[in-house]
Amino acid sequence: MNAATQQEQVGGTPVDWDLAVATAARLVRPGPVVPRAEADIAVGRLRELAVDAEVHVRELTGLGSGLPLRPGEVVDRPAWVRAAAQGLSALTDGALPKQSGAFSGVLAGTAGVQAGVVLAFLSARVLGQYDPFSDGGRLLLVAPNIVGAQHALDVPGEDFSMWVCLHEVTHRLQFTGVPWLAGHFAGLVTELLDAMDGSSPRLRDLPRRLREATGPVGLLDLFQSPEQRAVLDRLIALSTLLEGHADHVMDAVGPDVVPSVRTIRERFTVRRKGGGVLDRVLRTLLGVEAKVRQYAEGAAFTRHVVDEVGMAGFNTVWTSPDTLPTRVEVTDPAAWLRRVAP
Repeated sequence: MNAATQQEQVGGTPVDWDLAVATAARLVRPGPVVPRAEADIAVGRLRELAVDAEVHVRELTGLGSGLPLRPGEVVDRPAWVRAAAQGLSALTDGALPKQSGAFSGVLAGTAGVQAGVVLAFLSARVLGQYDPFSDGGRLLLVAPNIVGAQHALDVPGEDFSMWVCLHEVTHRLQFTGVPWLAGHFAGLVTELLDAMDGSSPRLRDLPRRLREATGPVGLLDLFQSPEQRAVLDRLIALSTLLEGHADHVMDAVGPDVVPSVRTIRERFTVRRKGGGVLDRVLRTLLGVEAKVRQYAEGAAFTRHVVDEVGMAGFNTVWTSPDTLPTRVEVTDPAAWLRRVAP
């Protein structure tokens, strides 16, 4: 296949998402082997529990009143890969610069292979996901990963499935219950990608910045412009809030709904830190370790604000983009309270 043909097939897009899915399909590891009867029961219960979980989350958070209750989509690892690629394509379509020239198809294919490798790695770890950017919003529950994690943690299957559903439906309610949130999130991604375009001068300036550094310097700091860093800080703050809020809610619903919630949380926290050396390196390179920190920081922010002003006061955060915490305020919730004064 020549480069011109590849460019025509991917329509000038910077990532060949079809190739990403095909690459991931070859690399995805099979899920745990369980009896067919157990698998069928797990799939059926996950669909039902997603609805039950949303009822509990609505009662606790006050989000989503009057919205229809919908089940989740229970998928396997390859189906999650396809859905994730579709969502990423929808999120970045129009934000990434279109490729042109004789080698545009080759570049898109290379990016597609790289994306496929990442999706394959994550497909064995993701328990669930809410994607607000494709098909009007999709709640995905990855059955083999949920069953595998439940077995590894040695916790009750019903409790663990409900616990996972509580987290994911919280994400769904964040986006469905806060009408401006999806557009704001997508706008930040577009703004970040726009700021990255033409950032090559930062490379030419790299030796000087290394010489002038007075302390430890992270790779992101070295390669980011001030404009990029400002947008990324806003995106990280929002992601930390969303993940931490969901983590807080899944525990705060309480033992009446998930009797073994304390045991699950303790064992799951240990599991998040686990893995061999290669696994930990990959997790760091792909940003998984940073996401683990987001859970803890965002949950601590949510817990502090709820303790101070209650859930109704916390919900001031959803009023507008201006009431979202900054990256600094996420780690200093008292500062957010002083600024917003719910």
